[in-house]
Amino acid sequence: MTARWQSRPEGGGRFALWLIRSIALLCGRRFARLFLYPITAYFYVRRRPERQASRQYLGRVLGRAPTRREVFRHLHCFAAITMDRVYLLADGDRAFEIETQGLHLLDAQIALGRGVLLLGSHHGSFEALRAIGARRPEVPLRVVLDKQKTPAMTELLEALAPEVGASVIDASQDGTSITLALAEACQRGALVALLADRGRDRETLRHAPFLGRPAPFPVGPWLLAHALQVPVMLCFGLYLGGKRYRLVFEPVAERVVIPRNQRGPALDALIAHYAARLDHYARLAPYNWFNFYDFWQQDQRAPAGGVAGEPADVGQHASA
Repeated sequence: MTARWQSRPEGGGRFALWLIRSIALLCGRRFARLFLYPITAYFYVRRRPERQASRQYLGRVLGRAPTRREVFRHLHCFAAITMDRVYLLADGDRAFEIETQGLHLLDAQIALGRGVLLLGSHHGSFEALRAIGARRPEVPLRVVLDKQKTPAMTELLEALAPEVGASVIDASQDGTSITLALAEACQRGALVALLADRGRDRETLRHAPFLGRPAPFPVGPWLLAHALQVPVMLCFGLYLGGKRYRLVFEPVAERVVIPRNQRGPALDALIAHYAARLDHYARLAPYNWFNFYDFWQQDQRAPAGGVAGEPADVGQHASA
């Protein structure tokens, strides 16, 4: 079952994104949201792997077997955020109420001029982060995205926000090229954002407790942080319902240092901290979780124990 979950496009893949994008562009947001219920019903019936993955996750985060209504709500939340992604890219945050938490901490790091590495997750809306770009236009925002493995997202960026698409750092490059591109962006004082919760094919993973059971997390983001030697912060774009979002920023370190002779324990400590904060926000906003596969078994296709050399692992990691 795990292989089936991982082999199918998350949340319906390109067709789902095309359908929601088309409705969003044809209608105003208030009217378009009425279509979310039949869209969700369609995918609730047709997408058995995602429905099962939702049940598994909700069972962990709620501590009991979820009801059908709760699974439907989970899928509806994903559809709502996917639709809002279109409006955020096309029109910015004007149609939304976006509150912030920890923004002063981010501002303090931005003021140093060394760049900031923002580590997010597939929990909530990563696109809501662009609201910070609108409020801080003098600070460039660069997002790491594997264009080859996320064609639907790449097409959406190019169609709705070509200037955003042009600022993407393509993670399909080799590790050295990615690191150099990130270092150059940080030297210009940019915010560099990538997702740090999902392992990719053949990427080294290490386990940390998450929702009551060890789960594998990629080492690539932390090796990047070590290589860049810039401030690192966690960021979460929580969907609160309606048109409300909350952007949360939390500091991790002024510089991430991974000693060569203590690489394993250092990575374990960093990943455990990240997993604990992700656990906290998953419980705070349980329907914001959008890893629609067996997250705890994602390491069936990759080793989870060792730590490989930096260039390979950096190159294998990508935001999705």
